[in-house]
Amino acid sequence: MQKPDGDQVIRGKRALDATDIAIIRELQKDGRLPYSKLGPKVGLSEAAARQRVQRLLKRGVMQIAAVTDPIQLGSKFMAMVGIKTTADSRKVAKAISALAESIYVVATAGAFDVIAELVCDSHEHLLRVTNEKIRLLHGVSDTVVLVYLGTYKHMFTYSVR
Repeated sequence: MQKPDGDQVIRGKRALDATDIAIIRELQKDGRLPYSKLGPKVGLSEAAARQRVQRLLKRGVMQIAAVTDPIQLGSKFMAMVGIKTTADSRKVAKAISALAESIYVVATAGAFDVIAELVCDSHEHLLRVTNEKIRLLHGVSDTVVLVYLGTYKHMFTYSVR
């Protein structure tokens, strides 16, 4: 992003200019937007838009993905699990990330060391995953399972500045 004096805004080690931010915003609205339409929206040719998008993807600044609704796909239960650890929380997070039922895993500070979002087919499935997979991991000292009763907001278009 260009500041009024023309400098680029630096995010960590990755500089984003106004065009990069405009591309990200447009693709957050519609990840399938063709380059022929994206380019003019952000002031670039189709080829230049393609090159910019590829560079953003390669640098890991963004990714384009199809987001599904597990409930619409037949899964019955979603739950958030807060996990307290007595060992290296990064190792616990990596182990939980390897579970087929986990769709989101983060290391945190505060009441929990790791938070994981799970998708299961039944109460019994959730119980098995919690008891037989998560609670048995080395370093897991406590878990709190929060079963989702409804989802009111789930978005991926947060602001890019």
